[in-house]
Amino acid sequence: MTAPEQVINEPNPANRRTDAEPQPDQASEAPPAAVVNPYAGAADEQTVAAYWAERRRYVGQIRKEPELRQRFWRAVAIYILRRTLWSFGFFPVFIVFWVPLVMANFDPVILATNSLSLLNTFVYANPEVQANMVNTLLVAWLSMGFFFLVFDFVLTPFRSPYQYEADVHMRAWEKRYQDKRKNRTGNHSGTDEPAKIDQGPTKV
Repeated sequence: MTAPEQVINEPNPANRRTDAEPQPDQASEAPPAAVVNPYAGAADEQTVAAYWAERRRYVGQIRKEPELRQRFWRAVAIYILRRTLWSFGFFPVFIVFWVPLVMANFDPVILATNSLSLLNTFVYANPEVQANMVNTLLVAWLSMGFFFLVFDFVLTPFRSPYQYEADVHMRAWEKRYQDKRKNRTGNHSGTDEPAKIDQGPTKV
């Protein structure tokens, strides 16, 4: 008697799927190409050019007003006076008291003793030595004040009233332009052509 043969059910080759065959539900499709707006760059350049043209026009217009001219010169005088007082008044005096206080280890008694000894030496010195000491202190004070004045001009530049008024005007101009652009986009949803920008009244 022979043993019964074992029957092996092999899958039908027709039902096999190779890795190269794509799944029906995984069919790859190329993503749509990005739509490039040919008017975007031109609109941005036109907006920037119109912005600076309107700003220059408005600044030139307000420079002719006497009230703003008086405010400008008043602001210049106050700015120079304030910077000069800070540079020649506060900083040199602060350093003159701060450096000896540091050298005296923040001890006011030692500071007073050293100051009195220096003052006594100056009082009882001959006139030539006194003149040299005064000239040295004057040169040190002027050089220190001039250094802080230049440094202060760099750190805190002058803010012109004309520029402030121009900033206020241009913020309102930008808001009007954005509203006009939104209205134009809503009315013409299919196109995005560069809009004409209001640059203010034209000169005749």
